[in-house]
Amino acid sequence: MYYLCMHKYTDINRRTIDKWASEGWEWATPVSHEDYMEALAGKARILLTPTKPVPSSWLGDVKGKKVLALAGGGGQQGPLLNALGADVTVLDNSGSMLALDKDVADREGYSISLIQADMTEPLPFGNNTFDLIINPVSTCYIEDPSSLWKECWRILREGGKLLAGLDNGINYIVDEEETMIAHALPYNPLRNPEQWDELDEEADGIQFSHSHEEIIQGMIDAGFTIRGIYADTNSSGRLKEMAIPAFYALFAAR
Repeated sequence: MYYLCMHKYTDINRRTIDKWASEGWEWATPVSHEDYMEALAGKARILLTPTKPVPSSWLGDVKGKKVLALAGGGGQQGPLLNALGADVTVLDNSGSMLALDKDVADREGYSISLIQADMTEPLPFGNNTFDLIINPVSTCYIEDPSSLWKECWRILREGGKLLAGLDNGINYIVDEEETMIAHALPYNPLRNPEQWDELDEEADGIQFSHSHEEIIQGMIDAGFTIRGIYADTNSSGRLKEMAIPAFYALFAAR
């Protein structure tokens, strides 16, 4: 843990995700031209979790709305929201992930605002800036999401929406083969020496499990009203084959 005395764990995660982006990570596979054209026709399949798209009733009409794709680099959510007519800003801690959004914007001929920033810090926006925040699964890379929810509340306008993809902890209790329970919860290598000793920073980054209570009560404490929820599985592996949900998404209203 000496390394973390000199460097933030989010710096480790930034470098890890940069590496994943160069290796074809599922969250770093930009939408195709065909996907973008379908979104222009009003048919956008936006993912916050691995396999299940956001319901159209959650999104509503985003035309002309100011939308933040929070930790949303990778060329996936931002391009589709742009095609639906939104004024999109993408914030991500990974320059490589933001570069993928730029690639899609260049390919399709539109402009997009790209900001590299650490979401554990105050978000670089004024109060009441956005109508919608889209947050694909990413809070597993920060230790305490409560301050993030407060920042989301601050930068959303009255009546704004936060749509967030989240993990439920299942992936952190099983071994690599997903055949047996291997870890206790909460999973937090910064607080658990045994988990730290098993950690491969380069391969996994520094990840954290968060309970439903921690996430949902944190949103409520920030001022949000929970309006919707759905569960989702991994995109592959034994847990997927057994239809065991490892993720969920929340619709929180300001």
